[in-house]
Amino acid sequence: MSEPATPHFRVVVVDDHSMVRTGVRTELAAQAPDIEVVGEADDVPSAVAAVRALAPDVVLLDVHLPGGNGGGGVEVLAGCAGLPTRFLALSVSDASEDVVGVIRAGARGYVTKAITPAELADAVRRVAGGDAVFSPRLAGFVLDSFGTGAADVATTDGELDRLSAREQEVMRLIARGYSYREVAGELFISIKTVETHVSAVLRKLQLSSRYELTRWAAARRLI
Repeated sequence: MSEPATPHFRVVVVDDHSMVRTGVRTELAAQAPDIEVVGEADDVPSAVAAVRALAPDVVLLDVHLPGGNGGGGVEVLAGCAGLPTRFLALSVSDASEDVVGVIRAGARGYVTKAITPAELADAVRRVAGGDAVFSPRLAGFVLDSFGTGAADVATTDGELDRLSAREQEVMRLIARGYSYREVAGELFISIKTVETHVSAVLRKLQLSSRYELTRWAAARRLI
């Protein structure tokens, strides 16, 4: 019997520093044979052109880019609106305005360049699969990305009542961008148990993905 095919994820790296692009390409090649860097870009126009021409699964996008009309990463997202490609911001900046800007523009997540190669590879896979990914300490900025008013308390309480206390703990950590492994370590439970709780949370809240869960929790100021 033949081995099942390894999922293959195509990535474009957008950064105005060639050393960063080379480093990301090299580290992903070493860490993740299932991830292929198929293109690079160093400014807004070349980024939009590369994404449209190559149709990658994921774009690793710096938020501060030259060219275009000064919009940086947000302008790239606007230029690629309607495409199936998913975007993960990868930046040295941890400023709330940068996080909020690219999330509002359509990015699936935001991680800083302090991330390890293995964590970056995992983030690419998760974003390609439809999840939201954030460096944990940046997750609070997501609150500002989805409206400014608090949700109706009765509605929120009613929805939370569907979840057990442990499911609520798992929900908050997942919504903050923690991986299953990180949640397991935080709560001293197995990864399999985390998966079971996440499935139950999504089912009870009638959500289809971790990305929707992050939006749901952020809108209700639960993270």
